[in-house]
Amino acid sequence: MKLKTESLWTITLLALSFSLAGCGGGVDDQPELGQVKGTVTMDGSPLAGVSVTFSPDSGRPATGKTDVAGNYELIYIRNTPGCKLGHNTVMISNSGEEDEMEMEGDDAVMPTTTEENEIPAKYNSKTTLEADVQPGENTFNFDLKKK
Repeated sequence: MKLKTESLWTITLLALSFSLAGCGGGVDDQPELGQVKGTVTMDGSPLAGVSVTFSPDSGRPATGKTDVAGNYELIYIRNTPGCKLGHNTVMISNSGEEDEMEMEGDDAVMPTTTEENEIPAKYNSKTTLEADVQPGENTFNFDLKKK
């Protein structure tokens, strides 16, 4: 009887070990990321509330949204900051969302509207923007031109 009990325990522990090895998924599957931040301006003025998307040659894109000062930071997935390393095509577009007034110090700042924020196609649907994301901290500033 003792042999059967030891064998049962061994089989149970092996089965548990194999099942736990498959848990926790996502972390090991995630590629190495570089931290990406920067500023987006249009003819020198900050663009508030626009979407910034870095799309690698393969894999998941990372996105961010500019604040009232035009600053953005990319998010890879959920609350994980960063972007896949290597060559990325960059798209900057209006988010399409109506934002509430944001407070900056004592003054209320109204984000620029879509009409005022008209972003030329060469920065989004026909983008010519690219970035090479490296390990560690990366800063990519984009000064867009209306014409």
